[in-house]
Amino acid sequence: MTQHELQAVFLNHRDALLRFLRARGAGDNAEDILQDLWIRVEDMETIAINNPLAYLYRAANNLMHDRYRMSQRARKRDNNWSEVTHGTGGASDLPLPDRALAARQQLAAVEARIGKAGPRVFRIFQRFRIDGIGQRQIAEEMGISLSAVEKDLQKAYRAIAAWRQSEDEN
Repeated sequence: MTQHELQAVFLNHRDALLRFLRARGAGDNAEDILQDLWIRVEDMETIAINNPLAYLYRAANNLMHDRYRMSQRARKRDNNWSEVTHGTGGASDLPLPDRALAARQQLAAVEARIGKAGPRVFRIFQRFRIDGIGQRQIAEEMGISLSAVEKDLQKAYRAIAAWRQSEDEN
């Protein structure tokens, strides 16, 4: 049987082959499997085929099974990879080294700027913003008024605003 004769059988029975694949569970992949079958038929050399329609059905069925096995292997491989990487895809939660360095430098600059306002301002800011201690408790711990804590926090915020402005200008 020649390649052209097999192609003619394929084209005459394309709809039936498509229904066959869908009935066998190919679903949305049926069209893709038929496309793969067509490519194989096009690439075939002249061979002896006694029943070309049966040959096409068998080839379509084999392609469907191959595709199913391939998807199962891919799914298993992906699941194994997810288990090994704990679902992160191998990505680290750590920042890149250059970003970590830049962040440390910025933190040091901000701390220095707040420190210029005085050690008490820096300590109050640290206790309030970093340690999460309330202003009243800070006032009691340091033996100062609540108003003094508020004013020192304002100084710290102004120092941060000045630092941000100087960074924006650079």
